[in-house]
Amino acid sequence: MNKRNFKTIRLGQGEMHVYDFGGVKLHAYQTGDPLADEVFLLEKAGRFVVLESPCFSSSIAALGAYLEGRNVAGMLIAYHGAGASFLPEVPKYATANAIDYAENGGGRALIRQFAAAFGGAFDSGVHTIAHVLEEGPVTIGGVAFHIHRTTEAFDVEIPEINAVYTHMLGHDCHSIVAGADHAEGMIAQLEDYIRKGYNLILTSHYTPEDLKDAQSKIDYLKHLKTIAASCQDAETFKAQVKQQYPAYSGENYLDMTAGFFFA
Repeated sequence: MNKRNFKTIRLGQGEMHVYDFGGVKLHAYQTGDPLADEVFLLEKAGRFVVLESPCFSSSIAALGAYLEGRNVAGMLIAYHGAGASFLPEVPKYATANAIDYAENGGGRALIRQFAAAFGGAFDSGVHTIAHVLEEGPVTIGGVAFHIHRTTEAFDVEIPEINAVYTHMLGHDCHSIVAGADHAEGMIAQLEDYIRKGYNLILTSHYTPEDLKDAQSKIDYLKHLKTIAASCQDAETFKAQVKQQYPAYSGENYLDMTAGFFFA
């Protein structure tokens, strides 16, 4: 599956990219919100499963209109626990650690920050989880998933379309890298994706990517570690990274990365 082989549908805000795998369709929603969030819908036999939630009122309204009259069997809530006004009647699924992340941990801290930054445009309500997921296989709405717990929440393998969902990739943008050890963990994860040969890699903040993009990110992370080892402070580090990657977006993520490497 070519990552550019999709049909585009314009929404009230943002746009939907629809990939047709035959028995299953993937609807990838680019929200166009200030955080460049991405929400995914899996469609099979007339039923939908939502992967992640939009968190801004405008994208909640746009995606809600897109799904109006459709049969939504459930929602997987991993890293984006906010946006509770979106499809409140639909059953929500998450792992225990993802629930804790959204209600008490780092996810809750981010929700507070975003609410302070964006005010009423950001829906800071946290989704109520009806079904607690364990590591391993689960079927929702006729779609088979495989849940992989992570430190913060969980990633999702979707075998029927040979795809995997994780929080961040972004082959030409900065990511939040919480130090050298975290970078090594990300590299190991991406190398595993390449070994498994996924068609698409889905992330919360980027359009669907492929294995070439995974390799680009591996190269970036290795270079990031090298740059960090040669710098004495965060400002020098940021300046050198921006010089090496002038076209990369996500400078706010680079600021956070610098804070981790030079706490």
